[in-house]
Order: sequence, then structure tokens, then C-alpha cells
Amino acid sequence: MTAPGTTPDTAHPAARRAILSGSTFEDQIGYARAVVDGDWVHVSGTTGFDYATMTIAEGVVEQAEQCLRNIATALAEAGCTFADVVRVRYLLPERADFEPCWPALRGAFGEVRPAATMMVCGLADPRMRIEIEATARRRAG
Repeated sequence: MTAPGTTPDTAHPAARRAILSGSTFEDQIGYARAVVDGDWVHVSGTTGFDYATMTIAEGVVEQAEQCLRNIATALAEAGCTFADVVRVRYLLPERADFEPCWPALRGAFGEVRPAATMMVCGLADPRMRIEIEATARRRAG
């Protein structure tokens, strides 16, 4: 039986499963919000869209906070938390938008101190001001 919001991997049902958020982008593009593969959890690049309403705030800090809520939801469904994150990538179209997000990012990752990278690049939608990708490793017990 597959948990709500997940899809089975019929080739490796015990080792790999997809976590879906309900974002229309997942169906349109063909990806999952996160993939659990054994102990590893790979969270796709996640933007500030509120998936329940498919709306996005204008401000970069509000978008960063929503990104983190979306990631936290995916991690929880995978059986872990921000404390399990080992790698995070921040993607922003505007370099100047990164520093205002630091307090929110520190709130999620400040105690964990994952490996991190920030890149300046274009995003899929001009309303998107930040995208965050994370990798976590579930702990035994």
C-alpha cells in the first residue's frame, strides 16, 4: 500500500518512493517534490509557491519562508527533519536577495550546518525569487 502523496517504484518498492506535494508543476513537468532512496532523501528545487493555492508571495523573504515550509513538509513525509539535511543549494536570480533571507535560512539550518551553495541563475517563472534544494539522510532509530 502506498502512503497518500507518494507513488510506488515498482522496480524497487522498498528502496525508493516519490513524495508529491500537489504542485501542478509536478504533473506538468514530470517530477516529484522529493525522492526517498534508502536512507537518502532528495528534495527537488522548491520555490515559494503555496501548493494549496498555487500562489506565490511577492517578497523574497516570504518566498524563502514558504520554500522552507514546503521542504519541511516533504522531509516530514520522508521521516526526517531539517536536522537530517546534509546539503542545501540556494538558487536566486538576484544576488542582493540572498542576504535578506539569511535569518529564515539560519532558523532552519543554523544548528545543522549542512554543506551549502548559493548560485545566481534564472528561474522558471519571473515571479520566483528563490529556489531551495536539499538532500537529507535519515538516521537510524
